[in-house]
Amino acid sequence: MKRLVFWFDPISPFAYLAFHRLPQVLEGCSHAVEYRPVLFAGLLQHWGHKGPAEIEPKRAWTFRQVQWLAQHHGIPMQTPAMHPFNPLPLLRLALACAPRGGTPNRQVVEAVFAHVWLGGGDAADAGRIAELGRSLAPLRDPAGEEVKQELRAHTDAAIVHGLFGVPSFELDGRVFWGLDSLDMLRSAMRGDPWFDGPAWGLEGAPREGVKRR
Repeated sequence: MKRLVFWFDPISPFAYLAFHRLPQVLEGCSHAVEYRPVLFAGLLQHWGHKGPAEIEPKRAWTFRQVQWLAQHHGIPMQTPAMHPFNPLPLLRLALACAPRGGTPNRQVVEAVFAHVWLGGGDAADAGRIAELGRSLAPLRDPAGEEVKQELRAHTDAAIVHGLFGVPSFELDGRVFWGLDSLDMLRSAMRGDPWFDGPAWGLEGAPREGVKRR
């Protein structure tokens, strides 16, 4: 059985779509998935990136594209009333639904994604988040220091693993980024010999190039 880590932040529409596509993509592969929350903004800050929603033409394209992808794959999706928003309360709530040192199960992650990407409401609305919390009945205090520290640790670990965006998938020490990497991920899960050859390391190695000042 292969162990797969799905790194996510519910702020990402691509993570939402990947979450729903993952079971189909991995059908027939013996696997177990660990759902690991991470603060996308923390990755952006570390690598000096702007988020897609912070660049207006990219924001417009992103939401057009994800809505097309959603209808193409038959995945219900409504853009939240405000985006970007602060996802920290939702990330901490998801993590608080797991025991100390654990990660949330698929049912919890699905509820958090639905809170954001179904209905078109304000994902950061305190009343809605409180209602979600009551329905999930977390094992720990989402606002407690223990949960906050665990989320920071997940984000720090993601950076150490080379993650720069979400969704990301970790398999056998390799990281696959983005919704469009799912076919590549499935190929690796099924033992594609390409992954045993030199290309992965060779193509990922640093090389000379013009540097922008």
